[in-house]
Amino acid sequence: MPVDLRRTAHTPPTRADDIFGKRTVTTPRHAARLLLTDPENLRPKEATLLEKITAACPEMTELADLVRGFAALLTPAQGNDLKLAEWITATRAAALSHLRSFTNGLELDRSAVDAGLTLPYHNGRTEGVNTRTKRIMRQMHGRAGFDLLRHRILLH
Repeated sequence: MPVDLRRTAHTPPTRADDIFGKRTVTTPRHAARLLLTDPENLRPKEATLLEKITAACPEMTELADLVRGFAALLTPAQGNDLKLAEWITATRAAALSHLRSFTNGLELDRSAVDAGLTLPYHNGRTEGVNTRTKRIMRQMHGRAGFDLLRHRILLH
């Protein structure tokens, strides 16, 4: 009896294939996740794959170094504003146009970026309340008026 190869040829990889390294192609999304994850939180296979990806070309090595440098700035500390200026200078010297565009965006509101990198204050709690309120509003869309919405927000 002939085997239907069409079904097996187009079957997407399973989670087990992904974990045990049977995947033949690394997607851009997976590579980006590896670059953006703290190296201490990577599994050994992921760390090995990241090393292979970054060693593939000099641009990837430079990108990985710059991403890690920026990630180190995200923990608020005094002096991060000066380190950011150095990082921006190094990034603009690199031949990576997308990061150059990112640095231009940082420069547009530099005072806010500096405050975010140096001050221990944040509006995370407020943003959480806003997200929760929007979720409740989406769940109730078209079902009731403002009184019920207010009641649900105050109860949760």
